[in-house]
Order: sequence, then structure tokens, then C-alpha cells
Amino acid sequence: MEVILLEKIANLGGLGDKVSIKAGYARNYLVPQGKAVPATAEKLKEFEARRAGLEKVAADKLAAAQTRENALNKVDIVISHKAGDEGKLFGSVGTQNIADAMTAAGVKIEKHEVRMPDGVIRHIGTYEIDISLHTDVTVKKSIEISAEA
Repeated sequence: MEVILLEKIANLGGLGDKVSIKAGYARNYLVPQGKAVPATAEKLKEFEARRAGLEKVAADKLAAAQTRENALNKVDIVISHKAGDEGKLFGSVGTQNIADAMTAAGVKIEKHEVRMPDGVIRHIGTYEIDISLHTDVTVKKSIEISAEA
């Protein structure tokens, strides 16, 4: 199935690209989310009429993500969690814990924006995580996990 993308989508294409994808992906995700429209002649004409507005919205989203990136670079995150004598945590620190800690520090982050390449954290220490604010803006952030006193 061919669709016209209404915004940039990672690993698929940019605004206005005509891409061929599986029908289920288009029907169940891209079209209902407003991220794409079927590539018909009339939809192509509608898209060209709306292109300037869509490009402005995309530029605004990118600018907002870059502003959040600058705010994130100024914040240091330390998460205190219950831990045993050997540094092993009781439970684990996941994406929700990190998002809550960053929001408490003053930068609003959603759980789905946090990327943990090594999975959840189960030991005390310093870890590198990625925060994907936009398809073009990913922040590498160092967080410290410490034992509760």
C-alpha cells in the first residue's frame, strides 16, 4: 500500500514522501494517528495545498524539542532507590522512574521518550540512557542510581 507521510517518521521517511508499506501498518497505525494518508490523486492534491502548514507544524515541533534538549542538558539526575549491601537494587529502575525523576527536576519527559539500551537498571552506579524528544533530536543523558539512606 502506498501512503503519503504527513510528518517525519523514523526509519520510514520525511514529510511528503510517498512510501510503500504493509497495509496493516497503514490501516492500523499511520492513518488513524494522522501521520499518513493513502496515496491517491486527490489526496496528493490536498497534501500539496496543505504542505506549507504541515512544514510549519513540523518546524515548530523540532524547535520545541531543541528547547527541551537545552533544558535537559542543564539537569543532573540522581535517583535514590532501596538497595542491598552489595549494590543490588530491590526491584529495578525503569523508564517510568526516570521520566518521573526528570519531570521532578523541571523538564517534562514522557515514559515513551526514554530509551534504555541495556534494559532496566538493577545495580547502583552511573548509566547512559537516550531520550528521544523528536526523530531528529536524541539526547544522551547520564543518570546516577544511588542507595537510599
